[in-house]
Amino acid sequence: MASAVMMADRKQSEVNFKHEDLALPEEIDREAKSDEIIGSSAALQKVLSLVSKVAPTDATVLITGETGTGKELIARSIHRQSERSSRALVCVNCAAVPSDLIASELFGHEKGSFTGALQRRLGRFELADGGTIFLDEVGELPLETQIALLRVLQQHEFERVGGTRSIHANVRVIAATNRNLQAAIREGTFRSDLFYRLDIFPIVIPPLRERREDVPVLVEYFVARCARNLGKNIQRITKQSLDLLRSYHWPGNIRELQNVLDRSVIMCETETLSVDKVWLAEQSLSTDSKIPAISSERLATQELA
Repeated sequence: MASAVMMADRKQSEVNFKHEDLALPEEIDREAKSDEIIGSSAALQKVLSLVSKVAPTDATVLITGETGTGKELIARSIHRQSERSSRALVCVNCAAVPSDLIASELFGHEKGSFTGALQRRLGRFELADGGTIFLDEVGELPLETQIALLRVLQQHEFERVGGTRSIHANVRVIAATNRNLQAAIREGTFRSDLFYRLDIFPIVIPPLRERREDVPVLVEYFVARCARNLGKNIQRITKQSLDLLRSYHWPGNIRELQNVLDRSVIMCETETLSVDKVWLAEQSLSTDSKIPAISSERLATQELA
């Protein structure tokens, strides 16, 4: 079965909502890890079905979706279900590394190849040998680094910065972005040949507003985890707060939901949790301009028989 964590089924959630407050189950998965995928909605199940199909292969995967939807969790699930699971999963946030250092970060460098290169350094691709590399925010890579990545995908080899010897890359590549890469291609900031090499098996992660039935399960999980970490005994959440959370648009998706719940648990001084609606004010910086406009339709066409 797909690796979703079923904290409560849909029927049970509907029954609980008939009461004034929703009791939080005592037997929530106490050993749940932070990289578990929470939910049982049809939209999420479609994604997990794709994961189960592609994981046993060595196909390159491109994960797209709005910020905060859990793209790294999907990448980790693919790696865990693959034949490479006993080897390393190396994660790189391409947006977090300065553009003049990203080539060295990915492919390593030789001693003396540039100022400050005092010794040879292995890159992330070498560290991921036999395993998987996850390139988050791949749309932020500079063009010159895109060329080097294209060579890895086409020829399965690369050179360290300042090096002359080709190094074989036995690495599976999973990439993710919240950018519309086809728009970036039109703007000249992303190579079309690299896009088609990455887009061998695309997976689109639905935003939280398209899987609202998962909100009660996510609430139970995040509240229980935060309360446990803070040593608090929170038994229930008000129906008014749950209705508020279910109806909210969630521009920041699951990450925003977790932040709101963590804040609510910190402020809570009783066994009943409530959420202040002022914390759900719409953000002025929307992520909508970065996501592929065809996400829902594309996801529907990807479900394989």
